[in-house]
Amino acid sequence: MENSRYPKFTFTWIGGFIMLAGFIIGSLFIAAFNVFWIFIFDENPQLKDWFLMASNAILFVTIIAFFDFFSVRPETKQKLNFNFSPTNFYTYFLIFPMMLGMMFIGEFVTSQIPITGPFFGKYYDFFTDLMSQLTDNPVVMILTAVIMAPIFEEIIFRGIIQKGMINKGVKPWKAIVIASIIFGLVHGNPWQFVGAILLGCVLGLVYYKTKSLLLPMLLHGFNNLCSSILILYTKNESFGEAFKVADYIILIIGIVLFSLFYYLFMKKYKVHYSEI
Repeated sequence: MENSRYPKFTFTWIGGFIMLAGFIIGSLFIAAFNVFWIFIFDENPQLKDWFLMASNAILFVTIIAFFDFFSVRPETKQKLNFNFSPTNFYTYFLIFPMMLGMMFIGEFVTSQIPITGPFFGKYYDFFTDLMSQLTDNPVVMILTAVIMAPIFEEIIFRGIIQKGMINKGVKPWKAIVIASIIFGLVHGNPWQFVGAILLGCVLGLVYYKTKSLLLPMLLHGFNNLCSSILILYTKNESFGEAFKVADYIILIIGIVLFSLFYYLFMKKYKVHYSEI
């Protein structure tokens, strides 16, 4: 492991503060750019389709760069680097149905969260309005949700947080769950929180077992692509409503899919990967 091109960095609360500092600096840069644009062009760039995509990219890059320069390099004397190797076809045959099963389970669990009432009703209306603004330009939505978000978010939550905790000595299952909870929290609403945790656990498991960050990125993109298609063509993220199937049917299908392919992936899959 000493000769590995992948640095064996650790993730602690100090690393968390470093990433938070990167988020703050990135946010200040975006705010300054916003003021500059208004002053020069006399228009608000936040109303532009490209602004959300560009601002998210700046935030992600700044967070990752801060952790690299102020945590990884001082600790390991190496720059941040990840394994993005593809794997054999059989692996993909197992992980995508497993992911789809968890997506169905996540949809059912999320559907149990109230969308009406004095608190949930107003919050849900706000969240719905926000999501509707993100779908004004389908191209930007696809680029942001299906390509950019999976790449940057998997680097941060699986590649940095989960891997860094495991390198620190945290039990793998704990690191996967903790990274998934943080992943859910940053989504900022209860309806995505539950689904993000469940899906994050699958992404974390796949990354831990295969050691390749490419696979959770592809699975993350697959999940977001399905959600984007559902939003664009059915105005919601529900497989049940899209296919006119009861929620409990979606749950049963999800449990069967996830259980079967989880078993095959964990118990019958004999290929083991390592970073060298």
